[in-house]
Amino acid sequence: MYRDVPFRRLTLDEACLLIARETRRARDASRVFLADGDVMRRPFEEFVLLLQELAARLPRLARVNTYATGSAIRAKTDAQLRTLRALKLQTLYLGLESGDEETLRRVRKGETAEQMIEAGQRAQQCGLRLSVMILLGLGGRERTREHAEATACALNSMQPRLLSALRLVPVPGTELHAELQQGRFAALTEFQVVQELHSIIQNLELTNTVFRANHASNIVPVEARFPRDKLRLLTELEGLFQAGTLDRLTPGPLPLWL
Repeated sequence: MYRDVPFRRLTLDEACLLIARETRRARDASRVFLADGDVMRRPFEEFVLLLQELAARLPRLARVNTYATGSAIRAKTDAQLRTLRALKLQTLYLGLESGDEETLRRVRKGETAEQMIEAGQRAQQCGLRLSVMILLGLGGRERTREHAEATACALNSMQPRLLSALRLVPVPGTELHAELQQGRFAALTEFQVVQELHSIIQNLELTNTVFRANHASNIVPVEARFPRDKLRLLTELEGLFQAGTLDRLTPGPLPLWL
């Protein structure tokens, strides 16, 4: 999806100018999201300066959130992670996608589930909050069972405070979409996607997690808190199976935008 967008890391001066410009528009902001890529990848010293710049320009700043990859988290020491947390970095958004190593290899994730689990555990031990995203249907029909079981297992090891489930939407122009068109990747039907979600939820043993599956790609909007709402979620999904409203032959309508 980003092949036409060349990678470029803003210089520290450019990033500070961007912060200066944006904070002038919202001087009373208490929350900031550092977007547009893996901000945790920046050298530790630069990241510290950026967080200090934000705090200096926003007197009411309470927390800073950002995207992060497992490898970028693992590249920071525990002491560095604790320092970033003390500078009001709070939540790291990590795309696990799947706990199944074979599925991750096939989609060329670039990281293993084991590496991401370790990163998530370390981040939380250092006081940071973890928000994890998974992709329903990423393993296709061939690996739906392995994808569901391994993803639940990975999440149980990570124990994220926030969890989001999105549905795979093959985008025209990508290799996965070409594989779908050529019959080399079999997408899940609506019914199978909800089955996979049910299987993941059934195997989750989370102690304090807010769960959402209300992205535009999702078939069924879901919001819950684990462990309190686990049985309710399973019962609601089982009711959908019995209602007969889910398409058993096709993936159903997919969103035109993500």
